[in-house]
Amino acid sequence: MKQTYLATIVLLERMHRQFLEVIKSELEGHDIRDINNVQALILYNIGGDEMTVGELTLRGYYLGSNVSYNVKKMTEHGYLHQERSSHDRRSVRVKLTEKGLELSRLLEQMFERHVEAVADSIDEDKLGAANESLRDVERFWLQQLGFGPRVAEFSRVETAA
Repeated sequence: MKQTYLATIVLLERMHRQFLEVIKSELEGHDIRDINNVQALILYNIGGDEMTVGELTLRGYYLGSNVSYNVKKMTEHGYLHQERSSHDRRSVRVKLTEKGLELSRLLEQMFERHVEAVADSIDEDKLGAANESLRDVERFWLQQLGFGPRVAEFSRVETAA
């Protein structure tokens, strides 16, 4: 069991890096150089919504300090619009600008291409079973941290089986 568990951890970490490289390649293919792959993924997760930085942290499972830095950079490059809440001056709401929406649509098109291509090589039931196992690992790790399961409705990507 130990070897299988450790192999899962290594695979998850490697897949995460590879996925970010896929996004980086997509950005480079469209000559987009003013945003990085992590920031592009944050934009995709915001989509057409408007939310606080705290909600973005919960929704995208990003660390707060990283989100704040990335939000600042995306705002500077014209991908995000920030507005301080009139009710709570500490709270900042963010939404995509037209430039941000264009990039979000570009990633959506990339995901559509991926779905078409992956359907030819990976059975949907096998992918669903893999997702189920990964959710079990996620639940275990959250329990180790003293947290309950993540709330799926906050994520743009549906994680329920």
